Amino acid sequence: MNVAGAVRLPAFVTTLEPDKRAIPTYVLVLAGMALGMITGTVLGKDAMSLGTLGSITIALIKAVATPLLFLAIVRAIATTQVSGGSIGRMAVIATINVSIAIAIGLTVSNLFQPGKHLSLLVDAAPANEADYASKQLDVIKTIESFVPTDIVSPFAKNAVLSVVMLALFLGFALRRIRRQTADQDSELAHGARVLERGIEALYGVTEIILGWVLKLIPLAVFGVVAKTVGEHGLAPLRGLAVYVGVGLLGLMLHAVLTYQAWLLFWARLPLRRFWSAAREPMIVAFGCNSSLATLPVTLKALDKLGVSRSASAVGACVGTNLNNDGIVLYEGMAALLVAQAHGVDLSISAQLMIAVVCMIAAMGVAGVPEAGFISLAIVLNAAHLPLDLLPMLLTVDWVIARGRSVSNVLADMVLSIALDRAERTRAAPT
Repeated sequence: MNVAGAVRLPAFVTTLEPDKRAIPTYVLVLAGMALGMITGTVLGKDAMSLGTLGSITIALIKAVATPLLFLAIVRAIATTQVSGGSIGRMAVIATINVSIAIAIGLTVSNLFQPGKHLSLLVDAAPANEADYASKQLDVIKTIESFVPTDIVSPFAKNAVLSVVMLALFLGFALRRIRRQTADQDSELAHGARVLERGIEALYGVTEIILGWVLKLIPLAVFGVVAKTVGEHGLAPLRGLAVYVGVGLLGLMLHAVLTYQAWLLFWARLPLRRFWSAAREPMIVAFGCNSSLATLPVTLKALDKLGVSRSASAVGACVGTNLNNDGIVLYEGMAALLVAQAHGVDLSISAQLMIAVVCMIAAMGVAGVPEAGFISLAIVLNAAHLPLDLLPMLLTVDWVIARGRSVSNVLADMVLSIALDRAERTRAAPT
């Protein structure tokens, strides 16, 4: 089977081409951000109510994006050449990327020592450490939480790993029925084909609905930025500029070094072509601060690059919780920052332990806003580091959080492209 052409959108979906005369989404998102900053500065705390626009839109996107994730995985596994080998290669590539990410996070924090610039804030930090003190890491319970106890709860709770697990079970079960049913006219084979066609139709319908909801993103971005600037202003950013700068520098280095290395030396994809396709997913992720909410835009960008649907389903959908490079890099950098601010000298072995904890904690984090900050509390508790700086860091997390989301989206794209290259290499005649 030709993997690249094995999956096609339903006819009623492919006919819905975007209006080329319409203003691009990323332009509207940037306009919403600029207008939000102006509105927040003018209205101050009176702009806080505008944040409701963002919370409502993100809630709608999450409500539709999770079923889309489920359907995309089932559809790809049931109807294309997605194999256990593809998932194994995805895990290897994702592990390599996340290991490089944590190494960069620890390196920039050791090199620039951003925590020393925050030592004066330790005594001034708000005394609400109790808000984070309950965040503990229990590896067994974390793994146990991935296993779904019913079909409905993972969707209701946006438990992405549980949804992925359910999709894998259903997709491979449908493939098993097709392969082992000798009589293709049997009721079992007929039922499986009906279910596959139903999944195909539901996938198309979900894409259309999510497309409508995504049109609200510029309005949501306007509301969120206006609320954030109105509530916190730009003063906290000046006091924590080094922290923000080091965090964004680490994320940028990972994108420039790691991702471009995959594109140049493995995928042999022109960088200009990649960054042109990645522009809209990056800006949407920066605006809505969610890699999960950006998933439909990410999949369309991968389509534009000619990536097979099987590779994008595995890399961007199945691997969504392994591609948290941005979160892991940030956690490593921030954990060392907290230690530096409190004058705690961490040994190499202690830093390696933090690296392992960061990887485990990030696996259970869905691609939703502020998830990386919450998982940082888990890492600090596991490393027995103080949590008193967390409320202070939260005042500027809205900046770094968007960098994390962009990095996670780029990880989804690069992993999908790398898998697509592997699929084409294996399918090529020797």
